[in-house]
Amino acid sequence: MSISKYVKIAVTVVLFAGATALISGCGGVSDEEMAQLNTLKSDVSSLQSQSDQLKDQKAQLQKDIADMNAKLQQCNKDKEETKANLDKMGSM
Repeated sequence: MSISKYVKIAVTVVLFAGATALISGCGGVSDEEMAQLNTLKSDVSSLQSQSDQLKDQKAQLQKDIADMNAKLQQCNKDKEETKANLDKMGSM
């Protein structure tokens, strides 16, 4: 399961827990419910941080691939030029 799915699940749980707390009574939120909400908020924050790190890694990998592809294209161009020059020399 991807990180974004975990984030969506955690946010849903937090919203559901909050709505349940409001529906269950106007007496406020119990200490246990508040602790659960704080834990869920912490989990969401952690998952969001992991998601951001993975996005950064993905962007870096995509840049590295683009750089390697550019080098490969230049190598192929140089190879073709060298081949053409060798062919010219061979026909002299």
